[in-house]
Amino acid sequence: MTRTTEGSSAVAETVETTHSFEPKFSADGLLPAIVTDAQTGDVLMFAHMNKQALDETIASGIAHFWSRSRGKLWKKGEESGNLLKVIEMRTDCDQDVVWVSAEVLGDGVACHTGARSCFYRRIVRPAPQSGGTLDFADLPSPKDTVR
Repeated sequence: MTRTTEGSSAVAETVETTHSFEPKFSADGLLPAIVTDAQTGDVLMFAHMNKQALDETIASGIAHFWSRSRGKLWKKGEESGNLLKVIEMRTDCDQDVVWVSAEVLGDGVACHTGARSCFYRRIVRPAPQSGGTLDFADLPSPKDTVR
C-alpha cells in the first residue's frame, strides 16, 4: 500500500506505519493479550484472543478472551463480577500482540484465585541442580523495579 501526504511523494506503507488495524493472528487463530491496570500500570494477566473475542472487546468495551482450556469465548469476570473495563487498547509494531489497559470492576481482582494480579508469585533463583521455587509476593512498585 502506498500513502501520500500533502507536499510529499508517495511512501510505501508497512505494518509498522499503517493506520489500519490488521491484527496478525497465530496459525491457531489466536492473538496474545497483555492486560494491565489503567491506574497503576501493573500487569494483571495474560490471555489469548481469537477474532471473535477481539471484536467483542472492541465493540463492548469489556475484555473478552478465548479460553484454550475450555475451547470457548470467555467474557472475563462474567461469573465473578470482576469485569475488565477497557480504557485503552494498543498493538505492537507487528500487530501480533495486543495490550489492554483496563479498570477492574467488582472486587478489583483480576485472577480467578482472588489475587489482584495473576502474577502473584515470583520465581526464586534456583540452587545448583534445583528447579527453583516460587515465592508469593506482592507486585513491585515501579520505583522498586528501576535499577
